[in-house]
Amino acid sequence: MDVVEAIKERKSIRAFKSDPVPLDIIKKIMEQALRAPSWANTQPWEFAVATGEKLKEIEEGFVKKGVQEPYNEVARPYEYPEPYMGRIRALQPKDRKELTKEEWDARTIDNFRHYGASTCIYLLVGKPIFQQSKGINVWSLYDSGSAVQNIMLLATSYGLGTVAQAQAVVYPDIVRKVLGIPGDKLIALGIAIGYPDWDNPINKSRTAREPLDKVAKFYGFD
Repeated sequence: MDVVEAIKERKSIRAFKSDPVPLDIIKKIMEQALRAPSWANTQPWEFAVATGEKLKEIEEGFVKKGVQEPYNEVARPYEYPEPYMGRIRALQPKDRKELTKEEWDARTIDNFRHYGASTCIYLLVGKPIFQQSKGINVWSLYDSGSAVQNIMLLATSYGLGTVAQAQAVVYPDIVRKVLGIPGDKLIALGIAIGYPDWDNPINKSRTAREPLDKVAKFYGFD
């Protein structure tokens, strides 16, 4: 699969088969993903990869804590002005009924369980590169995003699926305790990775993107 096809095929998967992903495949994906660019070659990313009993322990810890006010170590959006809110609304069918609180809570629990994925890759960023004396170094997150995108595209080329999850790190104290992550590392994001369950209807849809002419302007071209 070439890179153009991988970009077209990649999507956020929200139903996985229980089949485990072999460690050698995960290592191949991550080794290749490390070719991502970064400011002055700082390579600010680190990763903690969990599966099996360790991942189950994290998931059960999240479920036990339940649906509370999230505590992400990296700021997450809480407001969505237009046009961004409109793009969120476009995800929902016009004839869809409003979900009850119980239904929303059930969705959150499913998210906590990584939608059934056998593995989660946690993105870590060192506090010294991110929280600096003159302010937050947002470039460390830009750079890490490049590595995360590489992981998701490479996973697609290996026949795997992924979904980037802020919800996977809303209780970082649980992840930190189970995996022994030191306090000088921020737990920024979780990437659920596994074999997609293509029979599940939730994986049938594909989100739209704004047309290029709406989000880009070109200057100086003849």
